[in-house]
Amino acid sequence: MTKVCFVDDELNIRRLVAYDLKQAGYEYALFENGKLAYEASVNEIFDVFILDWMMPEMDGISLAKKLREDGQKSLIIMLTAKAEEEDLIEAFEAGVDDYLTKPFSSRELLVRMKAHLSRVKPSTESRLEFHGLTINLLKREISFKQKLIELTKTEFDLLIYFVNHKGIVLSRDQILNTIWGFDYDGDTRIVDVHVFKLRSKLSGSPLEIKSSRGVGYLLDEHHEN
Repeated sequence: MTKVCFVDDELNIRRLVAYDLKQAGYEYALFENGKLAYEASVNEIFDVFILDWMMPEMDGISLAKKLREDGQKSLIIMLTAKAEEEDLIEAFEAGVDDYLTKPFSSRELLVRMKAHLSRVKPSTESRLEFHGLTINLLKREISFKQKLIELTKTEFDLLIYFVNHKGIVLSRDQILNTIWGFDYDGDTRIVDVHVFKLRSKLSGSPLEIKSSRGVGYLLDEHHEN
C-alpha cells in the first residue's frame, strides 16, 4: 500500500486531506511541521511526501532538501501560495517533483499524485545498458562507469522517456502530458527546469539533452567539438 507523509501546519487542511487519503485507500501520516516529518522519515518509509512551503520549525523547502540529501527518491509535492517563477525554480532545485498553488483542491492533489505513481510500470527487463549508462528499472537507479547518478523520481521518469524516444524531438506539451499527466494551462516552466537539472546531472556521460528552438528537446549522443 502506498504510504503518504502529509505535512501542513493548518489543522483543517490536515483533516481534509487525511479524509480524502483514507477514502482513496492510502496509508498516511500527518505532521504539523517539517521537523517532525523529517524525524519520522528516518525510521519510516514513505512513497510520497506532500509538503506545505511555509511552516514553523522547518519549512517545506528545507525539508525537501534534507530528504534529497539523505538519498530519498520518493515523490515530493509542494503546496504553496507562491507562484512566481523564481519561487517555482527554487522548489524544483530543492528536489520537488510537482507543486500545487494554494488554495488547492484535495481531489486534484490526489489525481496528480496518482498520475505520478502510475509512471512506475513493470518491465520484463530489469537492467538496461544504454550508451554506457546502466539503468536498473527495478531499483530505479542509473549509473555511469559504476558511479551512481542521483536522480529524483521525476528526473528518472523523464530520462526513461527520452531514452525510449532517442533522437526524436519531444515538444514541451508532449513531455508535460506524459510525465505529469495533466495540463498546466500552457505553463511549461516545470518542463524546462527539470530538463535543465537532468542535463546537468548527465554532464560527463555520453548522452546529451539538446534543445530544439521553439519546439522542445531531444536526447542524443554527446559529440566533442
